[in-house]
Amino acid sequence: MERRLSRDATDALGRAMYQLICSHDGITAREMARQLGVERKACNQRLYAYPFIRDLCYHDDDYRWHGLIQQRAPHEGLFDFSGWYGTVAEFMAQDEDMWLDELRAGCGRIGRSLNDTRGLIHSFCDCRAVMRETFTALVDFGVTCDGWELCFELRIRRAKWVRIYADALVIVPGESRECGGLGKPGYAFSLEFKMKDAVDPVEVAQAAKYVPYLEVVLGDGVNVVPALVLTRARDLYTHELLSDGGELPVASGDALFNVFDEYLGFLG
Repeated sequence: MERRLSRDATDALGRAMYQLICSHDGITAREMARQLGVERKACNQRLYAYPFIRDLCYHDDDYRWHGLIQQRAPHEGLFDFSGWYGTVAEFMAQDEDMWLDELRAGCGRIGRSLNDTRGLIHSFCDCRAVMRETFTALVDFGVTCDGWELCFELRIRRAKWVRIYADALVIVPGESRECGGLGKPGYAFSLEFKMKDAVDPVEVAQAAKYVPYLEVVLGDGVNVVPALVLTRARDLYTHELLSDGGELPVASGDALFNVFDEYLGFLG
């Protein structure tokens, strides 16, 4: 199934159709075919075969298609697949008990198992502490991040085909195209947390695993950046090679702000 999904993530027509669906408030196959310049038959085939449409889209009684997760900020629908979803400002305003209560309730809502509760809750709090430290550092560097979207325990596993997991997902909005400008793409930082102080190649691959699928779900206007966060390490910021020749950032919790700076460039 992994190979098939890898091919499906690069299916140009299926992806283009998925993007049209998730950026409209209802669109028909006829309208999709016209906008994409393809035959309606080809569209109809993808509507019932492309995994991201099968798992994450639906049609109403008028056969207008809708996406469960919108490809515009804020990304409507992410709440339904997250243990906790909100803005950075909302996250920073909550104390630990309130945040944990909402996260527990959210995990129950999305079917996230809370077995081994003691160790799991400890890891949740560890992740929370690192994210609070990181956002505090970003503000100290002059970054305005209150409106960024934030998910904890993202679990997109609607049905048979699409599986996407992230311990934390931070979505930074891009700049819209105004006055003829080119605009600026947004970023989605998919963070894999480990309570360790050493790099494990298996965990590096795990952190990068769902990037192609997140790129489809979030759309062309968002660059997906994976990173491995080692919360027991200190003063660590490096890059590990991936099997496809790319590099994945690896940071200790106290150096996670460097991942954001590498792509947002706020340190100059």
